[in-house]
Order: sequence, then C-alpha cells, then structure tokens
Amino acid sequence: MTSQNLLTLDEIKPLSSCIRGLLEELDKMFLGRSELHQMVVIGILSRGHILLEGVPGVGKTALIKGLGNLFSLTFDRVQFTPDLMPSDISGTNILQETDNGKREMVFQPGPIFTNILLADEINRASPKTQSALLEAMQEGAVTLLGQTRKLPQPFFVLASQNPIELEGTYPLPEAQLDRFMFKLFVGMPSSEVLKDIIYSRRHGVPPEPSNLFDKDSLEALFKAQTQIFLPSAVAAYIARLVAATHPNSEEAPQIVRDYVNFGASPRAAIAIAEAARSAALINGRPSVGFEDVRFVTPAVLNHRLLVGYKARMDKIDVTKIIKGLLDTIKEVGVDLPKDIKIG
Repeated sequence: MTSQNLLTLDEIKPLSSCIRGLLEELDKMFLGRSELHQMVVIGILSRGHILLEGVPGVGKTALIKGLGNLFSLTFDRVQFTPDLMPSDISGTNILQETDNGKREMVFQPGPIFTNILLADEINRASPKTQSALLEAMQEGAVTLLGQTRKLPQPFFVLASQNPIELEGTYPLPEAQLDRFMFKLFVGMPSSEVLKDIIYSRRHGVPPEPSNLFDKDSLEALFKAQTQIFLPSAVAAYIARLVAATHPNSEEAPQIVRDYVNFGASPRAAIAIAEAARSAALINGRPSVGFEDVRFVTPAVLNHRLLVGYKARMDKIDVTKIIKGLLDTIKEVGVDLPKDIKIG
C-alpha cells in the first residue's frame, strides 16, 4: 500500500463518527451490549460471517434483524430444522411453461440470494444442509447443476445457535466453523440492564432505529477499511500468534502444547488482520496497533482451536488457552527492557 492510499486523520474522523452513530443506534435498540455491538460491527466492516452463541431469549435473532434494518440491506431469514434441505436455502430449478407453450427449467432463487442471511439455530440442520453454505460463505456464489450464480454483494451469514440444547442438533463441521470470522458469545445482561429492559421493552420489542445507513455509506466504510495501514511488526505479531496455536510449533506456549490438538488455519491470520484494521478504523486510527490485534484475537480463535480430552478433564476452556497465548507471545518477538512500552 502506497502512502497516497493511506487515510489521514482528517479523512478518518467523519468515518469514525459515522461508525459511532451506528454503535449508538445498536446500543439504544439492545441495552447492555456495547462490546458485543462493537465486535459485530467490526465483523461487518471486515466482510466477515459471524456466529452468535447464547441461550434462548438473550436477543441473538433480534440483534441480527436490527442490523439488517440499520444498513438498509436486503435481509432474509432461514429457520434451520432437521428436515431442511439444501435447495430450501440455495434454490432450485422448476419446470415452467413459457408464453409459446414450451416447457423449460427456470431457476427459482432461494433465501441465500440476499445481503444478510440470518441462519437461525444453524446447528439444527443436517450436515448435508449446512454444507450448502460452504461455497456461499467462501466464494460468494452458489453452484447448481454445473451453473454458478453470484450472490448479491455485500453478503453476510449471521448465524445463531443454542449451546445448551443437544437433542436434534448437529455440531457444525470444522470446515464451516472456519468460515465464520467471529464466534461471539451472547450472555445474560446484568440485573440493572434487566430492570431497564422490563421498563422500556414491552413484549420484548426493541425500538425502531432513528438513523438508517444506506448502502453508499457502508461502501465508503468498506473502502476506508482497506486503506487502514498494517505495519510489518504488527503483521509479524499476528503470524506468530497463529503459528503458536499449533502444539508442534517452536513458539507454542505450554498451555497450547498441553491442551490443543489442532491450531488455527491461515484463514485465521487473515481474519485477525482484517478485524484489527476495522478496530483501528472504529477508534479513529489510520494504522493498526498491537492493542487492536489483542482485542479481536479471542473472537477469531475461540472456535478454531480444537482442544483435547485433557482440557475437559482439567477444566481448561478455550478462553484460558487464548489468554495464555496472548500473555506469552511477545509483540515484537523479543524481550524488551521493562521501561520501554509498545503500543
């Protein structure tokens, strides 16, 4: 990236203001979720797919629908069930009679031909149906009977799943999990937030957004995100972090060697870099800092590390493993004197 393509502080200020307005709208619609909203917006600006995990009733579906309304993008929802077929998502060819009396096969697009696809309770569909999303999430296209059709752009899969209900569910394949940029956990709000929800959310309906963001505004943010500078030292830090998730790596900390069977793929390194760019943009900085990498890394890695049986026996979850990774891997690859600060 040349210096002519980099954003100046004057150029980045109105863009950051636009993003803050978006976050304020989300905070008004869904109370007590500021950090979650920030991570979701980072994922959107990075053109990534997002998996939201939480118990029923915490607002996963409402948040995704609210995003569709805020961005003025086309939105469709698929309720995943065990009997859902791949054609119910991607579409199918149907036999129709033309004006001249002939019959021909006509493609009927499925709900995946949209900007934002809400895959509700995605882990309830069979692996065969879940695999219908793989090409769409990676290539932005759907292939049927040898013909490939491009999806509308931008295209996002925002999926939800329930972590406590196991009957009638199918764990997502690792190949599909890897296509989600983030896995975000939606927990219970505090008692103070619950009190505000009781008073202000009659029947659980969030207020309508007062400030909508058109597609041109979103495209401007996409363009700005590509102009955020990634210093080589920060890129090297990301590379070391991802390499250290593999237990056979020389840089792997002991907690990874003890509890991780398989580490993250190169796609994770790309996701961290893109998400860190978006985090810098949100905070009004024209270049990525080490703090941006540390902020987004847990959401990128928490569904990509395959932990072994020993971790469950020792009650070590993936959150502790990622914390140990971030605490161990040096930002600049060497030990610095204690009086020197980085970032």
